[in-house]
Amino acid sequence: MDFTTIIFGLSIYGWITILTVVSIFVFMARTHIPAEVTFLGALTVLLVTGVVTEEEGMAGFGSEPVVIHAAFFVIVAGLNQSGVLYWLTHNLLGNPRNYQNALVRLMIPTSILAALLNSVNVVALFIDAVKIWSHKLNIAPSKLLLPLSYSATLGGMCTLLGNSSNLVIAGLYLQKSGQTMSLIEPLIPGLLLTAVGVVMVILLQRFIPPRESVEQSFETTSDYTVELLVPTDNPAVGESVEEAGLYNVKGGSLVEIVRFDREIIMPVPKDEWVMGGDRLIYAGQINDILELKRTHGLAAADHHVWSINDIDTKRKMRTAFVNFGSPLIGRSISKTHFEQRNNVALVAVARAGHRVEGQPREIILEAGDSLLLECPPKGDFLLEQENRRTVTFFDSYFVPQLGAKTITSAIILILMFIVSSFHAFPLMATTMMAAGLMMLLGCCRVSGVTKFIEWELLLILGATVVFSVAITKTGVADTLARTILDLCKGHPYVVMVVMCILASLVSEFVSDVGSAAVFFPIMYNQAEMMGCNPMPFVISLMLSVTISFASPIGSSTHMLVYGPGSFRFYDFARLGIFMHVVLLALMLVIVNLIYPLYI
Repeated sequence: MDFTTIIFGLSIYGWITILTVVSIFVFMARTHIPAEVTFLGALTVLLVTGVVTEEEGMAGFGSEPVVIHAAFFVIVAGLNQSGVLYWLTHNLLGNPRNYQNALVRLMIPTSILAALLNSVNVVALFIDAVKIWSHKLNIAPSKLLLPLSYSATLGGMCTLLGNSSNLVIAGLYLQKSGQTMSLIEPLIPGLLLTAVGVVMVILLQRFIPPRESVEQSFETTSDYTVELLVPTDNPAVGESVEEAGLYNVKGGSLVEIVRFDREIIMPVPKDEWVMGGDRLIYAGQINDILELKRTHGLAAADHHVWSINDIDTKRKMRTAFVNFGSPLIGRSISKTHFEQRNNVALVAVARAGHRVEGQPREIILEAGDSLLLECPPKGDFLLEQENRRTVTFFDSYFVPQLGAKTITSAIILILMFIVSSFHAFPLMATTMMAAGLMMLLGCCRVSGVTKFIEWELLLILGATVVFSVAITKTGVADTLARTILDLCKGHPYVVMVVMCILASLVSEFVSDVGSAAVFFPIMYNQAEMMGCNPMPFVISLMLSVTISFASPIGSSTHMLVYGPGSFRFYDFARLGIFMHVVLLALMLVIVNLIYPLYI
């Protein structure tokens, strides 16, 4: 068949593009394949089938959204290493007197900082502080973590840096119109929506469910860890732990061996030799594990090696949360090389605030599960850098030295926003200059910058730009735009409402970045066909893909708090659906009052 053949108004290239884009959404909604793998796979399909050329495919990774995000990662590294983020965490929030006061103290600063530092960074920064607050106020962490996520998402609407989807739309707008947006382009509608959203959360706080904290499930580690001693005349001496039947046992697993000379072996390989005087530390069901004393001739040690609050310098107990899209989902730790590759040992698993009974290494993991891991001291291990999409930690052992560089990096950030607001330089140049100053003035170490760069996000951003090119190039955007115009009788306001509803609904279940890239060319073409000013259409799309409060998948910030808050999937819908509807309707009114439909 000739690839120029038209089928239902589209060429074969157009149908390949549609099927590829739809497959992205299906894979992200129905599988655990990492988002960056899904996007790169789809990009490969477009390249192999000739929908886009190699030049167009590579151009996406050098586009404005990718370069700006890469530069901003350097800026965040400078803010972190110079102590700006540390100072904000410890001084901005203060000490709330009660829950109502905590909500106000939390949501207002969070929304402001989310506009400046990106919503995801702010949530990750404040989670530990929020958990401390909940302990002091004797309330469930979920009562503060959900408002934290919502306020960060709201604040992220106010600037292009606040959410990744904002930058994608700004970059695509530059390609289409040749005009650069200011960093604070969506500020006015974003501020109004943020103010209304914050008030809604405070007034409707009763819809935020109280969920038992993960720490309560893990606060007495000695309840499910036991230490057994290997007598010197035990028959197992000289055998491997697997041969001796001491590796995977009924109700538990061997997580650590402490040798008589205080050498610590963790994680324990199956072929590790058993020696007299070894102390074997097991995690799991205590009653079952204690049977080993009778069946294998072991002796009870005189004390537990550690508890959650009593850990020596040779080890550190840390809580991690299984990310959405993690390769661990649907698998047990025993079926992976996670422990060996990262030098950690799984001690226990909690789900929705309750410890999951059974042998920890054999539990089938789900998104949001909490893992109690025994790690090397100070958290200095590969997991921090190479497996951030697998699990997430929120405890930090890095305490920077505050000083002149703290002030310098803060000034650089402020100047970046000021310069951008006056359009003195293109946005990409402004962020690159700020990143360069951070490194030039010593606010961040070049060797330490790479761990702050989210390579997966950069790959996704680059791919989405190419998808937008493909949708435009193949005529998909034009065809869909005309179809929707016909259905809506060509009325601009009806078209805008329909498109924003569709975009916001898609964003609740898949990436807001992907939704932005798919809907932008369609919406921009509609504005041109109707002879309208494209800006209200662009800004309304930018805000609508961010108004995702009804599911934990709707925003990266929701996914960050899902595990620490011990949430269930439907917890977000209780308040989120109402916020979604109200804010989406309000947004459409505000945008059309601020931006004229015709120029």
